[in-house]
Amino acid sequence: MGLEIRAARAEEMDELKRVAHTSLIVSISADINPELTLCAFKDGKLATSYVAWELTMRLNGGDIPIAGVTMVGTLPVFRRYGLLRKVTAAHFKQLHEQGERPIAALHASRSAIYQRYGYAVVQTRNTYNVEPEYLEFVDNQPVTGTFMEVNDNNLELLTGLYQRFISDRTGYLIRSPEIWQKGVLSPPREGSVLSRIAYEENGEPLGYVIYTANLKRESREMLMHDLFIRDLIWNSPSAYRAIWDYFSRMDLAEHITWQRAPADDPLPHLLVEPRMLNISSYAGLMGRIIDIEKAIPGRHYEAEGDLTFEIIDELCPWNRGSWKLETSVEESRIRRTEANPQVVMPVSTLALLMFGQISATEAARMGRLEARQPGALPLWDSIIRTRYRTSHADFF
Repeated sequence: MGLEIRAARAEEMDELKRVAHTSLIVSISADINPELTLCAFKDGKLATSYVAWELTMRLNGGDIPIAGVTMVGTLPVFRRYGLLRKVTAAHFKQLHEQGERPIAALHASRSAIYQRYGYAVVQTRNTYNVEPEYLEFVDNQPVTGTFMEVNDNNLELLTGLYQRFISDRTGYLIRSPEIWQKGVLSPPREGSVLSRIAYEENGEPLGYVIYTANLKRESREMLMHDLFIRDLIWNSPSAYRAIWDYFSRMDLAEHITWQRAPADDPLPHLLVEPRMLNISSYAGLMGRIIDIEKAIPGRHYEAEGDLTFEIIDELCPWNRGSWKLETSVEESRIRRTEANPQVVMPVSTLALLMFGQISATEAARMGRLEARQPGALPLWDSIIRTRYRTSHADFF
């Protein structure tokens, strides 16, 4: 029967979950629409699982539909046959032909697997692991607002604050009710407590934090626990400071952990002892530009100008060649061009620039971009920059 690449059928969903679970060693409980799958079948057996959620992401203040790739795995007995490469190439072609989702994104167990397919690490994810006593600010300012618990009857308070926060940012998802309930608002594990706390000043909500408290150790003298931040949103500097001041008063917490701190998060620049955050950095979200013609105009730009560039792309031949991008604050246009390119780069570097992970000058210093014209790099830096570094608070 050989190799077949197709969507899994409804009756094959349990087998798809088994393949993903066996490959990734993680629990798979999500309900999956068969139309969102594209799998490899070897001699009639499901060998490679692959699912792509239909999501929308903020990209420097613009909304862009993306394919959120997940549950990717190949059974060990079918590895080293190039099955994932074939599935990935088929998915890219499918996305291009459908013309609706010009970017694919994923969270990788190993970045090396997906960089071979033109993905780039477009987010650096930081983790803080701090003891409450070290949450002391250099210029200690009084908290003037108040905190309140958010219950099931006023969850719209959280959604409104979140939408305001992500309005001009990059990487955050437009959350559907399902994403909220299965993500940051999902029930905690047994024995843990979920808290949802909002902060307001003069009656105006300005931020919130969602976290869990997990019992760490129990003795006759004291019950100690650890706090894990799921989501932290602030719409003013005072709200940000107030939330961390709130955590500084957690006397029974041994550690406070935030695993999704943005790369440009302000806390390291505000504390008396920032090293006590014990910051560790990881490769976060990976992005892949599937269709340049639709993806590049989908984000906002901060300046007006004309950019010409040549793209190298092994898996998406429709992206190859030279392009001209005309930008303004209001809109942008892109088309094929015969003009000499200002810069030449692989499609993965273009993703790094579009998401604001690095600048064109930094890419050139790394050897990930070749400048062909004088003055090209400062021009690209001024036009391509994003207002914030990419951050991503959800998992798919």
